[in-house]
Amino acid sequence: MRLERRTRQRFAAMAAAGLLLVAGLAMAGPASAADEELITNGGFENGATGWFANNGNAADGATLTVTSDAYAGTNALRASARKTTGSGPMQDLSGKLQAGSTYTVKARVKYDNPNSPATKQFFITMHYGGGTYTNLGSVTPQRGQWGAINATFTIPASQSVATTRIFIETPWVDSATAAAAPDTHLMDFTVDDVSLVGTPPPPPPSKTIEVVGKLPGEHNPLIGHKFGADGFGFVDKGRVYMYMTNDTQGYAPNPLTGVSPSINYGNINQITLISSTDLVNWVDHGEIQVAGPTGVAPFTNNSWAPGMAKKVVNGKEKYFLYYANGGGSSNVLTGDSPVGPWVSERTSTLINSSTPGAQGVSWLFDPAPLVDDDGKSYLYFGGGPASTSFPAAERFNNPKNIRVIQLGDDMVSTQGTAAVVDAPVAFEAAQVFKRGDKYYLSYSSHFGGTDFGGNQTPLPGYPGGGQIGYMISDDPMSWPKEKYAGVLFPNQSQFFGAGTGGNNHQSVFEYEGKYYFTYHAPTLNKRINGNTTQGYRSPHIEELSFNADGTAKQVVGTYQGVQQVRDFDPYRVFEAETFGWSKGVATAKTSGASTEFGATAPNLAVTDIDNGDWTGLSSVALGESGAASVTVKVKPLQSGGSIQVRAGSETGAVLGTIPVTGSAGQWTELSAPLEGAAGTQDVFFTYSGPAGDLFELDTYAFTAAPEEPSLDVSVLASTRCVAGKAVVAVQATNGEAVPVALSISSAYGSKAVAELAAGKTTAQAFTSRLVSVPEGSASVQASATVEGKAVSVTLDAPYAARSCG
Repeated sequence: MRLERRTRQRFAAMAAAGLLLVAGLAMAGPASAADEELITNGGFENGATGWFANNGNAADGATLTVTSDAYAGTNALRASARKTTGSGPMQDLSGKLQAGSTYTVKARVKYDNPNSPATKQFFITMHYGGGTYTNLGSVTPQRGQWGAINATFTIPASQSVATTRIFIETPWVDSATAAAAPDTHLMDFTVDDVSLVGTPPPPPPSKTIEVVGKLPGEHNPLIGHKFGADGFGFVDKGRVYMYMTNDTQGYAPNPLTGVSPSINYGNINQITLISSTDLVNWVDHGEIQVAGPTGVAPFTNNSWAPGMAKKVVNGKEKYFLYYANGGGSSNVLTGDSPVGPWVSERTSTLINSSTPGAQGVSWLFDPAPLVDDDGKSYLYFGGGPASTSFPAAERFNNPKNIRVIQLGDDMVSTQGTAAVVDAPVAFEAAQVFKRGDKYYLSYSSHFGGTDFGGNQTPLPGYPGGGQIGYMISDDPMSWPKEKYAGVLFPNQSQFFGAGTGGNNHQSVFEYEGKYYFTYHAPTLNKRINGNTTQGYRSPHIEELSFNADGTAKQVVGTYQGVQQVRDFDPYRVFEAETFGWSKGVATAKTSGASTEFGATAPNLAVTDIDNGDWTGLSSVALGESGAASVTVKVKPLQSGGSIQVRAGSETGAVLGTIPVTGSAGQWTELSAPLEGAAGTQDVFFTYSGPAGDLFELDTYAFTAAPEEPSLDVSVLASTRCVAGKAVVAVQATNGEAVPVALSISSAYGSKAVAELAAGKTTAQAFTSRLVSVPEGSASVQASATVEGKAVSVTLDAPYAARSCG
């Protein structure tokens, strides 16, 4: 039946092809400027590259060989040993064509078998996948002569173009008929000068966020150039790492409206990673390809809600990245550092329906590890609808849908049976941290509905829908409902308004003696589209504090976020993808090693930089002497671009300008002097130039200005009355280890001290001969030779007014 359907379709297409050919000959003309050649190696000058045989298996295929019997140039392609009439040269054009567009197709074809008919028809045909074939054009050459196919066709607007393969063939007959008369139906033939010209599909929608999503001065969301959800904070060796579900993976805003379709969690198989040492300026480490065919763990399909831990295993420090493989299971990767590289020690998921104690949990996801002080490790996981075996009120108030299980010493296996976490109104996102000898478990609460017993009344004090509740226990494996302690964080819509509701996912980490609470909210999505959001979430951090009895104070969500832990150090080579704030830029992995994080870390560059885009750093410690120059590693993409270094804001005073010169497409290092780059201030890099992408950025580095010469000499000035006249007294102390020469002057005279010994003090008095003197200052010039260098400094000492009348 399938063969018969295909036959009718093919003959109908052949009848239409004649009309197409006539129309094509009439319509053929110069291609528009937007049209492109979409066939690769159509003249076969690169051999058979890009071509393969249709019906290419041993039973049905053909043999393709390069021949010098060419229509033009030096090569053509010959199809021989054909088993079916459809056997012929084929090229895959999937992703190159678009429905509703018009194309011109051309090809030269010749056959020379003396036993074949004097003329033979040849088709150039499109295969759209399955049984859908369309003949695009044909020619009937004489034996031994080159024939020309030249046709124009339009792909129907309703046609799927997910699969598009073009090939050359003879008129279709069934296999038995063809095999009975191979000279008539299966003759060898040669093809040359294949061409398909037309408008390619538009490029995929840009993921670059052109609005300012993290406003200068604000510290939430953490980043403004991409999204990230389910953030898990992890501290290692003085740096905070944030592992997140890569919400950006499905972001595809319409070029005209700027609005993306709603997020599709089923497509997410990457983890996004950022890090910081000050909680305001964040380095983008890019994405970890966790799951899917090219992932570290290709036996998993998704990577949501990551969790992170470190432990010494067999004497080696190792890092363990846990993630949800959709709702059905969870898994773990192993790395040598917080940024990888990553491997999967397992060939099957870590948590699944066969995990002891996991039965009855609907969603075996959201894995969150805890490594305790005694070396024992635990994994918290689970969520989703409550068991239908519970009474309705219990399904609502105590769904018992979260579990905890002890991990093996290797951190990639479990031991024992998972225990129930009886978190009130629980939905998902369990995470545990330890403070003193107490364990704190936080989780996201459900919204009710049929999955949780229908219309029920929550027990007093239990969390409402979409809030973060928490429990306190003395035992990481024991979480009865009596351990419930309250609401840690209300729903984020309470703080960020319309369009920011929904469930949440949190973590708590300790950094330099303080506790911090992470959560997500679609705040960046809201700033892009207004009050209507599409579910793309962004990471936030707030400080978490506690009451005297150990209970946690409820967290308030803010755009302000946390205070910057320390000033940013610019006097080193740092990654250009370190952002306090940004506008209009993106990041992408690039070749070479990461200068800041080492050869095994992914190396990223700042990309999609256009005129008017900028990046900024918060609270940069330039120092009293300031920065003398700045150096950037940059790849020019066109001429005429420049980088301005600005003080305070993207429109602040220009401290220096780097003209971006060099060969297009080649990395180069460029430097520029700076003026006025001193103190501690926000520093912005603004980018300007002609239209289009200007350049890419890899690293920045500032060079400190030489310190001004100084001597350890202190000066004090005062006034007093002597015999009814005002006197100015100046006292100078030499704190240097060598003698200094002093020249002391005031409005009432000057004196010189040829040599003031180390550690000694001199006092000089200047009589004004006046009854009163106004306030003023004395000046002392100190000179000495320090470590073979002559050093001279001028010091001023103010004094108060004095009246002696």
